[in-house]
Amino acid sequence: MDRFEAMTVFVAIAEAGSLSAAARKLEQPLATVSRKLTLLEAQLKTRLIARSTRRLELTDAGRDYLEASRQILEQVADAERAAAGAYARPHGRLVISAPVVFGRLHLLPLIVEFLREFPDVDVRLIQADRVVNLLEEHVDLALRIGELADSGLVATKVGEIRRVCCASPAYLAAYGRPSAPADLARHACISFEGLMSASRWVFPAETVEIRSRLAVTTAEAAIAAAEQGLGVARVLSYQVADAVQAGRLERLLPEHEPAPVPVSLIYPGQGRLPMKCRAFLDYAAPRLRERLQGQASAESAA
Repeated sequence: MDRFEAMTVFVAIAEAGSLSAAARKLEQPLATVSRKLTLLEAQLKTRLIARSTRRLELTDAGRDYLEASRQILEQVADAERAAAGAYARPHGRLVISAPVVFGRLHLLPLIVEFLREFPDVDVRLIQADRVVNLLEEHVDLALRIGELADSGLVATKVGEIRRVCCASPAYLAAYGRPSAPADLARHACISFEGLMSASRWVFPAETVEIRSRLAVTTAEAAIAAAEQGLGVARVLSYQVADAVQAGRLERLLPEHEPAPVPVSLIYPGQGRLPMKCRAFLDYAAPRLRERLQGQASAESAA
């Protein structure tokens, strides 16, 4: 059996978590995938995956072989892209991920403009309020909000975002305006679980135990509940910029806000960057900086 083919099958099994899922991904019969794994282990004279009735688990040798296989497959793909001209002009499918609200408000308009400028590029935009693993989910570029962990990713900073508390005028009229973070312990709170704990909110000088009348998994749900007067929500400044400007929400405790967090475009650092990625970075980064700087100026003037 061809060793390159064997690596491809093994990586698919490891990433999919089961033989059947890998077979569907590879569009091969389950028996074929199982046979190729058995042949690979026989060639290597070691067990790569510990099989049980419930799940597959990589052995120590399997984890090492998976890392090496990914590197080799990426090098081969890189060489094929170079030979096919992927580095000569922007073309092909570009996969981008971004948080839900940021993607809709800031990234999607730029993607539409970018696609008009580059007719040979297609884009898939993944909007999710979670940390997307670029390598495992085959994402070319991601918009990440927050400090970045030390990794093999390359980051291009495009701005900063603040974490803010807000509530509707109706709620504040009924229950009063908090003057310090400690006052939030006496208020109904709305927690966005993708951003913070549902039981305590951390401020620069103190941590406040809060009661979450509602905990949600998207910022849009938290904002909608706050606009309906349920309580105090804590989200990112760009997420409520329109609602604050329109008067549907009021920003609270600005002097107690944590330091702003960076907004970055990130991508894997291995190998050459395809032209489709470089073209989008060059196009989007300066425009995102301009948009975020304009929003920060509007917030300061408010």
